[in-house]
Amino acid sequence: MNKYLNQLVELSEINKEIDAFEPRVQTIQKTLNVALEKAKNANADIELLAEEIKDSKLKKMKNEALLAELSDKLKSISKKTASIKNEKEVKALQLEEDIAKEQCDFANEEITRLEKIIDLKESEKVKAKEVHLELQKAVEEISVSVGAERDAIDVEIAEAYAKKEELVGKMSQRILSFYEKIRKWAHNSAVVPVKKQACYGCFMRINDKTNALVVQSEDIITCPHCGRILYRETTEVA
Repeated sequence: MNKYLNQLVELSEINKEIDAFEPRVQTIQKTLNVALEKAKNANADIELLAEEIKDSKLKKMKNEALLAELSDKLKSISKKTASIKNEKEVKALQLEEDIAKEQCDFANEEITRLEKIIDLKESEKVKAKEVHLELQKAVEEISVSVGAERDAIDVEIAEAYAKKEELVGKMSQRILSFYEKIRKWAHNSAVVPVKKQACYGCFMRINDKTNALVVQSEDIITCPHCGRILYRETTEVA
């Protein structure tokens, strides 16, 4: 394999290495994002429970106010009943008293029901806060781990770019330009091996003449089907 082709193969491998960093970064970031989302959802659960508790307490207060109002009304009816002798008015006040008592019973039942809801929601809120605290701790631990992995990847990225810069500085600009034109559409398969007389970019079989040129020529040979730069792997078994 000639010098220029060797450089192209090496550059292609470095570019593959560089492009492989982003998926690695995304993978470790995804782990952190999942943990953050869980913590966010747990916090949302706490806020929802707090709203439900607030709403139940407000309803309880309204029923307690109604109960106090009904109590005053019953006292007033009792006073009126003692001073009224007309049977019709007595029956009317009795009916009003019965309705007020029913409303009192309902208000008391509603207050009891709301108190149970409040106690249950308060208990759920305590548990939700414990879950949120654990998730926050997990987020902190994962953040530290992700930070360390990102730092390690950043070192690898810097090394890869330094290696690429050094190599590009040694290469023929004409050949480099030719490679970059192919890479625009072929990406990291711009330089591919020939295996079993087939281009490993488009996987089409190449003719005997092209295959012989790949093996013997000192020129840069491209695939007649797809235009990728071809090389023969030295480790290939015939």
